[in-house]
Amino acid sequence: MVKPLIIAGPCAAETREQVLATARQMALAGADIFRAGIWKPRTEPGVFEGVGEQALAWLAEAQQETGILAATEVATPEHVRLALKHGIRHLWIGARTTTNPFLVQQIADALATSANGQTADKSEPEMPVTIYVKNPVSPDVRLWKGAIERILNAGITTVFAVHRGFQTGQPTQYRNAPVWSVPFALKTEFPNVPLLLDPSHMAGNAALVPELCRKAMILGYDGLMIEAHLHPCEAKSDKDQQLSPEELKTLISNLSRREEGLDAGLEGLRQQMDETDDTLFLLLLQRMQISKKIGAFKRKHNMPVLQEKRYAEVLEKRLQWARKNGLDDEVVRRIMDAIHEESCRWQL
Repeated sequence: MVKPLIIAGPCAAETREQVLATARQMALAGADIFRAGIWKPRTEPGVFEGVGEQALAWLAEAQQETGILAATEVATPEHVRLALKHGIRHLWIGARTTTNPFLVQQIADALATSANGQTADKSEPEMPVTIYVKNPVSPDVRLWKGAIERILNAGITTVFAVHRGFQTGQPTQYRNAPVWSVPFALKTEFPNVPLLLDPSHMAGNAALVPELCRKAMILGYDGLMIEAHLHPCEAKSDKDQQLSPEELKTLISNLSRREEGLDAGLEGLRQQMDETDDTLFLLLLQRMQISKKIGAFKRKHNMPVLQEKRYAEVLEKRLQWARKNGLDDEVVRRIMDAIHEESCRWQL
């Protein structure tokens, strides 16, 4: 069985004692890397924004005591410099930062200036930096892709993509909608960049985290970044989505992954899927050919190509069908929007 990479720890470092005690528990639970935020970007002032630089010493101490490496979020070049100075080599770029290409480039430049994350003190053993890039707030695969490219161009060779869900404006049981098609599209661009799931920020509810982790393993994700706190109900930030150490240990023990050799058993089903796709695209071509005839009719009678009322009726009909058959509204909406756009092109 292939064990997924497990990054776990509190949303935020709060005290030295909390960091050390939690790191010990994360190591016992089976985590590979200990995570804790120390600079917390908040929408409004006055909310807990992390303890800042002083916590870097706590993370370094936790690394030394437990033997597992620590990770924290960076949002500015100064954050990068301070983290590397304290020997923190696993850094993640948050969703809000990923949204801003200027900030991502500044972070990339800071990493490049640091000689791929090495310390200036050559007496210390060299250890390359690892960067985790969370998806942007909106489901924009190009923004996510661009952020990863900037980090790779800085000379960082170990980069992970972290899927933490998106704000779509559509109703969902999760804090951030998964929109699974976006990370899949990213993997087509970067097949060699490992993909992790952040079920905590996606769910916003600790009770939903195990099911999301199970889905991630079925979908072939390479690991998980999970929030866990010694006492979740007392956490200073995101208390509703954090697991207890006991819950994390149970979750990790239940995770399993099939060996690649078992893929052979899927060949028959994959062949059926390929044949279904052939039919699907043949039908799509037939639809476009009908669109072309509709376009000719509209030109002949001086009718506009775009018929908003008609499209709204078609979309609502498909959404109603999707709901009855267990398909996700957002996925169906994106598919129909793409088909509609291509239909308009054929009509023109």
